[in-house]
Amino acid sequence: MSSIDTLNLNASQKLAAFLVIMGEDAAAEIVKNFDDNERELVCAEMANLPLLDSQQQGEVLQEFTEMAVEARSGISGSVDFTRSVLEKSVGLFKAAEIIGRVGTARTSVASMQQIIDLDSTSITNLLKEEDAQTIALVLSYLSAAKGSEVLMGLPERQREIVVEKLATLESTPIEVVETLGDVLSSKVGERVSRALNQTGGEKSAAAVLNAMSKDDRKKLLDNIDERQPDLVRSIRMKMFTFDDLQTLDVKTMQKIMREVDAGQLAIALKAATTTLRDAMLGALSKRAAENVNDEIEGLPDNLSMRAIESAQNGIIDVVRQLETEGEISLESD
Repeated sequence: MSSIDTLNLNASQKLAAFLVIMGEDAAAEIVKNFDDNERELVCAEMANLPLLDSQQQGEVLQEFTEMAVEARSGISGSVDFTRSVLEKSVGLFKAAEIIGRVGTARTSVASMQQIIDLDSTSITNLLKEEDAQTIALVLSYLSAAKGSEVLMGLPERQREIVVEKLATLESTPIEVVETLGDVLSSKVGERVSRALNQTGGEKSAAAVLNAMSKDDRKKLLDNIDERQPDLVRSIRMKMFTFDDLQTLDVKTMQKIMREVDAGQLAIALKAATTTLRDAMLGALSKRAAENVNDEIEGLPDNLSMRAIESAQNGIIDVVRQLETEGEISLESD
């Protein structure tokens, strides 16, 4: 079966495509309202429907959602019905994205605030049946401590997927956030009115992971690392930054300094604060510290931040390697 241009589909074919995309349960809910002739026609079209790729499916969903939203004044509950059908077929996050993209202003503007105010157990219970993208978006609004508690309340496999989604979460249109908040808040019996800006990404994932126990964090990251090593490395970089080195004790710092090249250290410290520079050079012998200071002074004033950050990241790689080998601990407790 070949792929086709959705623009060339007639109305019956588009309806058939929409029903196929929705899935059996949602399609049955819609088709039961047709008369016999309509059912026969649409079923025939469904049986002969050419292959639609993901982009074409999205175009069909978009067109039908726009029609449903525009018709809301003539058909009571059409938006809610459309939302319900979309949720069942493509998940809450995608449904909210579609509705939010084509919907107009609502009488009440939904946000995440009511969800944020719930205790972690309630949030976990609210989200556990949702798709990973939705859970990740909600976690991005929570404090690290509460987000960690919610994450640990999920099944192990689901936790891994959610962390991956959270770490790769891109900027989400506020309309999508409002729609998600509206849907979720309705599930706990209330609506809210304050809009929030989207957060998320690797920084949020790192904050949530930092609030977890060391064993749980390690297990979770190790499992994700098998699938997305680059993502895990990036998350780890957000979990412990170059500036955090100044919080380490002298013994730990000495172990790190033994593994770091003096030239790399000089570049990394070029733009560092006095506190951080003193903490790191204080772990060296007097002569070694003087040599590094001399190298720093010899570096050009216009040294690029890219070069400095590259050197800093290289040192963090050393830190992480030592931690992995059990040579040092980065735990604050």
